[in-house]
Amino acid sequence: MDLRKIKKLMELLEQSGISEIEVKEGEESIKLSRTKKNENVSQHSPSTTQTLESSVINKPESQTPQGQTKGDTIDSPMVGTFYRGPSPDSKPFVEKGQEVNKGDTVCILEAMKMMNQVTAERSGIIKDILVEDAEPVEFGQPLFIIE
Repeated sequence: MDLRKIKKLMELLEQSGISEIEVKEGEESIKLSRTKKNENVSQHSPSTTQTLESSVINKPESQTPQGQTKGDTIDSPMVGTFYRGPSPDSKPFVEKGQEVNKGDTVCILEAMKMMNQVTAERSGIIKDILVEDAEPVEFGQPLFIIE
C-alpha cells in the first residue's frame, strides 16, 4: 500500500469523528484507530494489519529518570524504531525548547517497515527529548517532555 494513501487515511481519521478505519487492497490491509486517553490498546494481529496510535499520556508533574525537567510526556504509541526526522539528511521535526501545536508531528516510529507519525496531542514547549535517533522504543515509553 502506498505511503501517500496511508497518510491520506490518517488525515481522514483525524478530521472525522470516527475512531477506526480498515482498508483492504488485495492481500494487504491496514487498520487505523484512534483511542482516547487511558484506554487499553491491542496491537497484535495475525494478519498484516497495522494499528497506528498517536497519544499523549498526561502524567502528574514528576521528575524524569535523568531528574532534569518536570512536565507531561509524549509516549510511544507502539513498539518500533524512533526517528527524529523524516530522513537521515533532514532536520528533526522538533528540537529541545521548540514550541509545538496540537497535531504537529514530533517524530516517526518505524514498525514492520511502516513509518508512523507521532503527533502532539496538545500545544506546548518541548522541554526534553528522552530518546536518541534510531533507538528502539517500547509501547508507552516516554519520548518527549512537553510543558
